[in-house]
Amino acid sequence: KSILAIVAIAGLAFTSCSDDNGPSTPKSTFELKVDDLKGNINDGTVTLDPSQTYTLTGGLVVKSGATLTIPAGTTIKSDSRDGIDPNTLYIAVERGATININGEANNAVVMTSGKASPAEGNWGGLIICGDAKVNTGDNGTSEVGGLSYGGNNNADSSGKINFLRIEYTGSKYSSNKEYNGVSFFGVGSGTEVTNIYAFESGDDGVEFFGGAVNASNIAIVNAYDDSLDFADGYQGTITNVYISGVSKAGVEGSNNLDNDIATPLTNAKLINVSIVKGTDAKFTASEQSINFKEGGGKHTYTNLFVSGITTFAKLDTGTGATARISAGDFKVNGKNFVSTSNLTTDYISTETGAGNGATIPSWASKIQKAI
Repeated sequence: KSILAIVAIAGLAFTSCSDDNGPSTPKSTFELKVDDLKGNINDGTVTLDPSQTYTLTGGLVVKSGATLTIPAGTTIKSDSRDGIDPNTLYIAVERGATININGEANNAVVMTSGKASPAEGNWGGLIICGDAKVNTGDNGTSEVGGLSYGGNNNADSSGKINFLRIEYTGSKYSSNKEYNGVSFFGVGSGTEVTNIYAFESGDDGVEFFGGAVNASNIAIVNAYDDSLDFADGYQGTITNVYISGVSKAGVEGSNNLDNDIATPLTNAKLINVSIVKGTDAKFTASEQSINFKEGGGKHTYTNLFVSGITTFAKLDTGTGATARISAGDFKVNGKNFVSTSNLTTDYISTETGAGNGATIPSWASKIQKAI
C-alpha cells in the first residue's frame, strides 16, 4: 500500500508540473531545412529560427490543420540560382491552416529576393486562403497556387500577420495571371493583419479576393500593377494605408468580373489613406487614384490624401457601377461621388492621409528600417 501511495503521489506531481508548463506544441513530420525551404507542412506546428536565413527553393504550403510560426527577425530569401522558375517560389496557406507572422516594430519578418541585384518578379509571394464569403462562389481556386478558398464563415481565422516586409514579388505566369505581394483569398475577420510593407511587386502590392478580414498599417511602395486591390465581395475596413509609386491605380476596387451586381456586394471602408504617384517616369498612375471597376460595389474613403494625380478616378460605365454611384455608394471624404463631372473635384486638399500627407508615416518606417 505504501508503494502504491508513493507512485500515486509522484504521478500527481508529474501531472501538476505538466499543467504548469501549459499545453505542448504539437510536433510536425515536416523536415525543416534552412537552405532548402519547400514542401508541404501536413501536420503539427513548424517554427522557424530567427537566427537563421532561410532559402526558399520551391513552394512552401501550409496544409489544412497545420501551423507555420515565423518569429520576429526571421528572414526568408528566394532561391538565387540561375534557371530557377520564379513561379515555383511562393509561400501558401491553405483554407483551414494557420500562419503566425510575429514580427515586431524595428524587427520585422522579412521575405525577400535572394538575388545579388534584386528586382520585382524574382519570386511569387505570400498567399493566404480562408473560409469567408466570396461572391464568386464558396469553393473558388486561387489564381496562383491552385488552392481552394471561400465559404460561409466570415469570422474564420487564418492566424496573424504582424510586421512583415515582403519584397520583389509578383512573378508572372502570363499577362493576366501573376502573383501579388500578399494575396488574401476569402480570409475571415478572425485573422489579424497589421503592419505590412510591400516593396517592388511585379503585380499588385496587396489584394483581397472577397472575405471579411480587416487590416491596418499597410504600406505599398512601387507596385507595377495596382497598389491596393479588393474585389469579389470583400467586406472589411482597411485603416492607415500609405501608397507610393503608382503604376496603374493607387486603389482598384471591384465587385465581380462576370456579374457586376453579384452579392454580397463589395463593401470596403478605407480610413487614413495617402496615394503618392511618385517622381520616377515609370509611375504613370494610368488608372488614376481609384479605379472603380466591374460594378465597383460600395466604397467609403475617409481622410484620403492624393499627390501628383490630376484626374481623381477611373469609372466603370456599366449599369452596375453607375447604379452604385447614383445611390451614393462611392463616398470620398464625406462627399458622394455622383458623376463623371466630379473627376477633378477637389476632394483632398485638407486631408492628411496615412500620417503626414505624402511623407511616409512613422509606423511604415519602422518596418522599412527593420533590415
